[in-house]
Amino acid sequence: MDALLTALADPARLRLVSLLAERPRPVGVLARLAGARQPQTTKHLQTLERAGVVTSQRTGRRRIYALRPGPLRELAAALGRLADAAEQAGGPHETYDRYGAGLRAERLAAVEPGWADGRSFGFHRSLTGRPELVWRHLTEAALLTRWWTPDDLRVSELVFEAREGGRIVQEYRDAEDADGSDPVAGRAEGVVDEVRPGERLAYRLSPRLPGGGLAFTAHVALDLRPAGTGTDLDVHWRITDSTVDSADFIAGIEIGFGQSLDKLAAALAADAHDTDSIDARGTP
Repeated sequence: MDALLTALADPARLRLVSLLAERPRPVGVLARLAGARQPQTTKHLQTLERAGVVTSQRTGRRRIYALRPGPLRELAAALGRLADAAEQAGGPHETYDRYGAGLRAERLAAVEPGWADGRSFGFHRSLTGRPELVWRHLTEAALLTRWWTPDDLRVSELVFEAREGGRIVQEYRDAEDADGSDPVAGRAEGVVDEVRPGERLAYRLSPRLPGGGLAFTAHVALDLRPAGTGTDLDVHWRITDSTVDSADFIAGIEIGFGQSLDKLAAALAADAHDTDSIDARGTP
């Protein structure tokens, strides 16, 4: 496939492929139709033949070249699969486009300090596990790192002191930056305001701009209540102290925190499945 792509990348060779798609032709005719010298045309045809996209046979004093459609169909199928992957409903590319649309709108709106103050966002998730278990995932650093970032990021530093007045530090990097060689993708700092174990957690969190300044302050409240064998979680965000440069951050709240909560739900479901499996086998 690499040889075929390299061969087709040259416009002169692609022109020859187009001519051969019409019918087999001898070198001299191909050179004349392509507006090229015959020795140069011969070299191009030899490259295409090595790549497997054309074949040739000698007839008397002429060498006739013909197109082999199979490799082109295989290439078209491979490219089609790439396009299908990019167009997957609900996939990363769709999220990228949604964020881009929000980004443009927020940048237009961010004309003066305080432009987004009072903006609010609400989230709801029905989670597996009792409130006590969900509470641990909301407050214990080792469990928070499993879910407290959007899909394309990972937590690289986390401090969460689950007490009133407790300190919060969240730093995150690209999910594929395993060795930390790329720049930090973002950092936020805050403080815990209210702690009612198993019921309510409230905190303020301020993302930092690249220069270290405050982007905005998010006032976040998470309310838990039992629901059968699980937990209903309601999250409310409210924005204050928004700066003009906060548009890029605010544009990503709905998508980003929604993805984080989906990861929380998946983590809790996986924990419940593991627990059920152990119970079914019996504790060793």
